[in-house]
Amino acid sequence: MSAPIVVTIDMGYGHLRAAKAVADALGVQSLQIDKPPLADEDDQKAWARSRRFYEMTSRMSQVPIVGGPFRGILDSLTSIPHLHPIRDLSAPHVGVKMLDRAIQRGLGAGLIRYLRDTKSPLVTTFYAPAIIADRAGLPNVYCVVTDADINRVWAPIEPKRSRIQYLAPTQRAKRRLEAYGVNGDNIHVTGFPIAESLIGGPSLAHAKQNLAARLVRLDPDGIFRRDAAREIEHFLGPLPEDRRDAPHLTFAVGGAGAQSDVAKHFLPSLRGALSSGRLRLTLVAGLRQHVADMFAGWLHDFGMGDLVGNSVDILLESNFESYYARFNATLASTDFLWTKPSEMTFYGALGIPLILSWPVGVHERYNRRWAIENGAGMKQRDPRYAGEWFHELLADGTFAAAAWHGFTRMPKFGTQRIAEMLNALAPVAMVRDVG
Repeated sequence: MSAPIVVTIDMGYGHLRAAKAVADALGVQSLQIDKPPLADEDDQKAWARSRRFYEMTSRMSQVPIVGGPFRGILDSLTSIPHLHPIRDLSAPHVGVKMLDRAIQRGLGAGLIRYLRDTKSPLVTTFYAPAIIADRAGLPNVYCVVTDADINRVWAPIEPKRSRIQYLAPTQRAKRRLEAYGVNGDNIHVTGFPIAESLIGGPSLAHAKQNLAARLVRLDPDGIFRRDAAREIEHFLGPLPEDRRDAPHLTFAVGGAGAQSDVAKHFLPSLRGALSSGRLRLTLVAGLRQHVADMFAGWLHDFGMGDLVGNSVDILLESNFESYYARFNATLASTDFLWTKPSEMTFYGALGIPLILSWPVGVHERYNRRWAIENGAGMKQRDPRYAGEWFHELLADGTFAAAAWHGFTRMPKFGTQRIAEMLNALAPVAMVRDVG
């Protein structure tokens, strides 16, 4: 059997991050639906237009006053109806119909040719490649869902006839797909795929080691650790009480650069803690030089430029592979993650408490709600006073409790479960090839 191909798209880091984790677990490279060898020139232009529109809408939706119409557009595109009362939500909306018409006009023809030539199973972290392949009648199509709840566009126009196998990160996503008309037997709750370097295999060796050190830093007065001493001892063993490093805050803006200016508001309030070495900070610009330049400019303006390379780090890389590796290394030592509720919400499973800014799109509202309901996240408070409320939540053990709840309640084995499912395909696919 040919190895599976992992297909994604650069529309925010969520699709790319999930694809990289799965591809690494399978020992293959991930390909992008909008680039060769899967896309011809016309397809590349079509996907580029979609990406520019998405990124522009995401950024503009965050601008005060003038961003109102763009927020309306984004909410309309990502709209998710109330799940209750339980009812049939399978009727296709305009987005589903537009994608179906585009496929009829030839969108994704390169992907179909590639799959037919290689006879490879398809694993994709974006809905469109799965729907394209399924409409062409291709077998072994797997779609990794990247949000806690999803828009109707993730299911094809005739969902009851579809053979797509959905790999859902939450039970909520499974129920949603069923409401959209997808056969429940074709939906598998796996959890979100997280890099193996952060998990450490079935024993969770890396995640446990990082969490043990994190709990000490997040609970300096031992408030939470005294209350949960028996549970902690059972799951983690003795904690490294001698490791009293300064806690590490990571601020990660979205792949489209949305909400980067939140840092402008919280940096002054953290200056004292950063200058004295009581806090470490990583500002994640990803692949965007202009975002890194903004971070550096604000640090300079606030008299904090000399902290860069000491207690402050700006994470900027020129390509996704380098960024992914460095960002995962940063997460291993991160004690709290300040981010919008994108796919980063699922990283609360590592035992990293989440400080969640306002959602960009309806799907992120559900991501934030899911994290809060699981005890792993909290809405950000006023960034201008971050230094004060950070100190309060540390002293009360609140951050430590959020870390523990995320680790114990959120699914951590998404990558392993997905790899096991795909590896089990080999005998079946070989029989089909011979037949």
